[in-house]
Amino acid sequence: MTGRIYLKLMAAVLGVLIVALVSVDFFASRVAEASYLDTLEREMTDKGRLIARTIRADSIRDAAAAARGRVTLIARDGRVLADSEASADQMENHRGRAEVDAALNGAPGSARRKSATVGIDFLYVAVPAGEGALRLAVPLSEIDSQVDAIRRRMLAATAIAFLPVLLLTLPLARFIARRFRQLELSLEREHTELERVEQVRKDFVINVSHELRTPLASIQGYTETLLDGAIDDPNHNVRFLTIIRQNAERLANLTSDLLTLSRVELKQQRFQFASYDIGRLIEAAADSMTPLAAKKDIGLSIERGDGTLEAFCDSEAVNQVVTNLTDNALKYTPSGGSVTIGARRAPNQNMVEVFVRDTGIGIPTGELPRLFERFYRVDKARSREMGGTGLGLSIVKHLVRSQGGDVRVTSEIGKGSEFSFTLPVDDLGLSEQGDIRGQLTV
Repeated sequence: MTGRIYLKLMAAVLGVLIVALVSVDFFASRVAEASYLDTLEREMTDKGRLIARTIRADSIRDAAAAARGRVTLIARDGRVLADSEASADQMENHRGRAEVDAALNGAPGSARRKSATVGIDFLYVAVPAGEGALRLAVPLSEIDSQVDAIRRRMLAATAIAFLPVLLLTLPLARFIARRFRQLELSLEREHTELERVEQVRKDFVINVSHELRTPLASIQGYTETLLDGAIDDPNHNVRFLTIIRQNAERLANLTSDLLTLSRVELKQQRFQFASYDIGRLIEAAADSMTPLAAKKDIGLSIERGDGTLEAFCDSEAVNQVVTNLTDNALKYTPSGGSVTIGARRAPNQNMVEVFVRDTGIGIPTGELPRLFERFYRVDKARSREMGGTGLGLSIVKHLVRSQGGDVRVTSEIGKGSEFSFTLPVDDLGLSEQGDIRGQLTV
């Protein structure tokens, strides 16, 4: 693509130079011709005056040789007395010639026309000579050849003058071509990104509408049932109200997670970064999840690394990330299984890695790349049944990346999964934006 742009630019430059050369040739040729003819006429006038002082009919050929042109001696009445190239007896009266008439009236005259005697185009210049006139003539073919020579020299000089411009244009055109290509690629990327953002927006609207419609439909349906008389039915009214409350809680959690995700993505959260002992942050998150693990008869343990591991992070955000991952692990681990929360030094020594490992049902390999997308669920029915909003892992990803880390997951069907994320050991100079406390839900 850059090569094509470069060739087009060079073609445009060459086109401009060619037009310039043609213009120079057109105008300069006419200026050169007019200037040459004007100079030649003056020279011929001076020669004619000089010859007219000593001219005789029998020396006219010598005079023509000296003047390098045709010489004609004309009487006062217009008769040709002598001519260097033709017989005077065979030539017609020249009284009617414009240049001769001017000379016979005492002033130099000139004209350009074809000779009636020899049939050649001449430049004629006549001057007074005694009682008559002396006329010099030069073939226009010689004048044209001189003008052409001048033209060629001028074109050559102009072309040589344009050569540095052309040489300077080569790197300039290459530079402009590269910049055009960069601009084109930037616009293409921007267009692609706009299309992607628009598609994400459409998908988001569709997903949110779907997520909201299900609990709202359930709330509406059970409310209408209660209003139609089921509220007086002791066998069903409490169960219906419980379902309504569960769906209301689901809507509240979904709304809260949407607001949280929006703030994190738009960088409107305030993170309070400091250096923390990761072991203690893990213990705090594990303590909050212990009752849920005990209720499901799932073992919850902590795996400590060697020594104290510290990370520069926001403690509330880390707690939310670990809590979200642990909650997911407990949801998809059957009774009697185990969930382990731990930390270790990452392969990159400037990072600490926190992980949540379970012995759950596992995730198909093909689903792993999309796990952290908004509203993406491997098992949609089961996820909704367990009360998930479909935003937990997306929040995890954005919270971790806002702190300078990254997330990953490995899994094997029937054996379990391990979700992990990294945090920097040192201050990366990240901005503290928007307070996240009290805004995050599982």
